[in-house]
Amino acid sequence: MSNLPRKYERRIRKEATGLIRDARKGLHTYAYKLSDSTKERIAAHANHLEKALAGEDEASRGKLRDELALLDDLVDRNLAFTRKSTGREYGESIGIAILIALLLRAFVIEAFKIPSTSMIPTMEIGDHIFVNKFLYGVRIPYTTTHFLDYRGPKPGEVIVFIYPCDPEKDFIKRVVALAGDTVEVRCDTLFVNGKERPAKYDESECTYWDTAASGWVERSCSLYQETVEGFSYETVHDETRPHMDEVRAGNPKGPYSQYSGALDFPSHSMPTCRENGVDGRDLDERLAATGEIVTTNEDPDDICGLRQHFVVPKDHVFVMGDNRSNSSDSRVWGPVPVKNIKGKALFIWWSKQPSEAGGLRLDRMGQMVH
Repeated sequence: MSNLPRKYERRIRKEATGLIRDARKGLHTYAYKLSDSTKERIAAHANHLEKALAGEDEASRGKLRDELALLDDLVDRNLAFTRKSTGREYGESIGIAILIALLLRAFVIEAFKIPSTSMIPTMEIGDHIFVNKFLYGVRIPYTTTHFLDYRGPKPGEVIVFIYPCDPEKDFIKRVVALAGDTVEVRCDTLFVNGKERPAKYDESECTYWDTAASGWVERSCSLYQETVEGFSYETVHDETRPHMDEVRAGNPKGPYSQYSGALDFPSHSMPTCRENGVDGRDLDERLAATGEIVTTNEDPDDICGLRQHFVVPKDHVFVMGDNRSNSSDSRVWGPVPVKNIKGKALFIWWSKQPSEAGGLRLDRMGQMVH
C-alpha cells in the first residue's frame, strides 16, 4: 500500500474505520442472531484491523489490506442486513442536508423577494434578499412566539415582519421609532420625539421603475439622505418636494396649506387596519396597537410645524417605507408588534426585472441592506 497514491490510502483507511464501526454495531445489536464462534471471529478480526490501522510501518499496511478483506467477507456473510446500500447512504445524506436547510430557514436565515416599490431606493422590485432571523431572537415557525431574545430592533434597521392586518402576508419596512416614541410626519418631514429627522437633499437624478396598469413605467422623484444616530440611508419623495421646501423656507405659512391643522397620515386620524378593509388581529391585538394621538400646536403660524403626534404603544415599533410618497406603512395601518418581526434584512443575493425595466442587475447583487 506504500506504493499507492495517498488519496487511495486515505480511502482504504476510511473504509476500514467504517467497517470496524459497522461490525461492532452489528455485534452489539444483533448478537442474538449469531453463533458464539461467529461473534468471536468477527470481534477478533475487528480488533486485528484496528491494530493494523494504527500502525504506520510496511507490515501494518500489508496486514491492513488482509484484515480488511477478511472482516469485509465476514460481515457480508453474517451481517449483510445491517450494512447500508449506496442508495440508502445517498438518501440519508440528502435527508440530513434537507433537514439542515429547513432548520436554517426556520431559525437562522431565510430568503425573501421584494414585490413592490415601497422600499425604493434601498430595495427594488425583483430584488431577492436574505434575512437574519436569529438577531431579534428565535421564533417558533408559523407562530409569533419568541425565545432566546438577543436584542430588539433599532431605529434605521430594515425588518421583515408579519403584516398586522393579514398574518398570511410578510412586509418589509424601515424602523423609524420604538415603543414610547412620538411620531409625526408633516410636509414630507419626519419628526420623532418632537425633533426633525435630519434629511439632506441629494441633487442627483432620481427615477425608478414601477408597475402600472399599462405595464412598467419610469417615475421621477427626489432623493434625500436621512440620518438617525449617525447612521444614514436614502429615501425618495415626490419630485416637487425640493421646490416646496424652498418656498416653505421663505414662507412658513405655505405652500403646504393642505396640511393645515391635520395629521400628515393618509387617513388624517388614528392609523388602523380598517383603512384597508381587512383586520386579521384579535381584540387584544387591536387594543395593544391603538397608541394615542396627542395635540401639540407648538407653532400655529408654521403650516409644517408640529401639530399632532402618534405615541408608539408598548411592545411595538413604527415603520415606514423608504419611498415615502408611495408606501403603505404604519402611517396607514398602525405600528408593528415586536412579536411579528421575523428578522433584519442582510443583503441582496439576486436582482432581476423585465428587460424594459433593466433586466438582470448585476450591480445590485451582493449589496448589503443599509
